[in-house]
Amino acid sequence: MLDTPKKFTLIAGSAEGPSRLNAFDNALLAAGIGNVNLIRVSSILPPNAIEVPHLEIIPGQLMPTAYGTITSEIAGETISAAVAVGIGEQDEYGVIMEFSGRCGQQEAEETVTEMVRAAFRQRQRELKRVIVRAKEHQVQSIGCAFAAVALWY
Repeated sequence: MLDTPKKFTLIAGSAEGPSRLNAFDNALLAAGIGNVNLIRVSSILPPNAIEVPHLEIIPGQLMPTAYGTITSEIAGETISAAVAVGIGEQDEYGVIMEFSGRCGQQEAEETVTEMVRAAFRQRQRELKRVIVRAKEHQVQSIGCAFAAVALWY
C-alpha cells in the first residue's frame, strides 16, 4: 500500500514525436515528469495536501498522477489537455478533474473547471478555490498534449 501523498503539483506539456508513444513521452518530458513511473489515479486530492510549484523527483520513482492526455496525427489540428483541482474547506479532501479534447486551451480550461464545480455540487460541498493547468498544441505530424496533477511525498 502506498502512503497518502502530502504534496501536489499541476503540470502540463506538449510535444511532437516520431510515433504516438514518443509524442506522449516527449510531452511528459516537456511537463517535467518524463523520468518517473506514473501511477494513474482517479480524482481525489488528499486532505491537507500542499500545493508545491515545482516537482522534486528522483528518476524512476513511482508518482501517483491524475492526468488528461490526447495524441493526434492530423497535421494542423489543435488539441488540448487540462487538469483542475477543486479545494474546499482546509481539512477536507479536494477533487481533481482531467480533460482532453480537440479544442483550444481556453475551452479545455473552461470545461475542466465546470467539471470540478459539478463534482463539488454532487458531493454537496462548498468550493473555495479552483486551480487549473492546461496546454494547447498545434499538431505538425504526431503531437501530444498532456496535463497532470502529480501527487507526491
